Amino acid sequence: MNLTDSSKFPLVVIIGGGFGGLQVAKKLADKPVEVLMLDKHNYHTFQPLLYQVATGSLESESIAFSLRKNFASQKNFRFRIAEVSKVNTEKNIIETTIGQIAYDYLVIATGSTTNFFGNKDIEKFSMPMKSIPEALNLRYSILQNIEEALLKPTKEERDPYLTFVLVGAGPTGVELSGALAELRNHILSKDYPELKKEDMKVYLVDFLPKVLGPFSDEASHASKEFLTHMGVEVLLGMKVESYDGEEIKFEGGKIIRTKNVIWSAGVMGVVPEGIDKDAIERGNRIKTDNICRVVGTTNIFAIGDVAAMITDETPKGHPGVAQVAIQMGQHVGKTILQLINGEPTTPFKYNDKGSLATIGRNKAVADLGKIKFQGFFAWLVWMFVHLISLMGGRNRVIVFINWVSSYITYNGGTRLIIRKFEKEGLTEDEHLPKTVD
Repeated sequence: MNLTDSSKFPLVVIIGGGFGGLQVAKKLADKPVEVLMLDKHNYHTFQPLLYQVATGSLESESIAFSLRKNFASQKNFRFRIAEVSKVNTEKNIIETTIGQIAYDYLVIATGSTTNFFGNKDIEKFSMPMKSIPEALNLRYSILQNIEEALLKPTKEERDPYLTFVLVGAGPTGVELSGALAELRNHILSKDYPELKKEDMKVYLVDFLPKVLGPFSDEASHASKEFLTHMGVEVLLGMKVESYDGEEIKFEGGKIIRTKNVIWSAGVMGVVPEGIDKDAIERGNRIKTDNICRVVGTTNIFAIGDVAAMITDETPKGHPGVAQVAIQMGQHVGKTILQLINGEPTTPFKYNDKGSLATIGRNKAVADLGKIKFQGFFAWLVWMFVHLISLMGGRNRVIVFINWVSSYITYNGGTRLIIRKFEKEGLTEDEHLPKTVD
């Protein structure tokens, strides 16, 4: 595939325009290489704010940014919308929806997708939230079920439509359950005067004995207290057995009638075909050496959620957070240049800058090394960090205005149903909604 008039430079192909892929491309700016990024979308998604898109607090465009626009000034960068179906490691070729592409160096930054652990019924009937299309589907589903509840004559018939069960008490589950609780406490009766906040129930469920498992005990305890105070029923040590679209059943016999199960209980790496099976670790992640290079290869790298660097310090690999992907991307960009120049490489070392999670208005937790705090100040820190991390000045302004409006009025967002969402006929990949005329 001829990208430019110059073919004397090595071609670095990056699969994925997430946090890690962006950093690789930036590190290679104005260097003696050609950079080609492939992604099935032409935008970067700021995933930490997906839950606000799902609950109608933000519009999807405010957390997305054009990949081409981001690299407009980088002359050695090209982007193509494409999906990669297979990697031929022997011939240094990838097969894509736009044809075969030969590479000199390949960076797999495909991220992760929802892991349903082989339960097809849960996959069919529950709602994931790993992309903008999925977050919009979830928004439409939530709003449509509330609308449907208004049409039911009895409380017994309404209850399943107004009962929300979030499975997985990690940051996604905690933040989304907090957002739903705020919708219940501050917005429900304003938008739907026929309903009271007591009509809507929010459950947060996890098999583990604590919320925010990777966080400190102080953050976990504070998060549970915040959620409980907001009216979320936290069920820990509960393992889901099945869900048929009407009832979610747990081991031990507990049953909850609900039309709304949101699944954030696990993720798995998105690995293109052609990667040696012996290089695939638990969680469908690609095993790498200490410079993020796929084991058994010399010119293929894996970074972020799809990578598993197994060492004595990281026996389970690195956590699936944005900072890992960002730092791995920067390291791989530097490593590729070192290899091209015949220079010695250096091992990747992750610098843990801490963890943040917000539960709701004035409520957040922060684990910043030895410094741990919760409450209003943690909430301010969370907002500041996420605001400056967004791509594009326009997006930062829009998000800031939305946050200020929500804080002042208790009623931010528009919560529009642009298209009707139906679960039937979803594609495995994008779960794109149908448009009903």
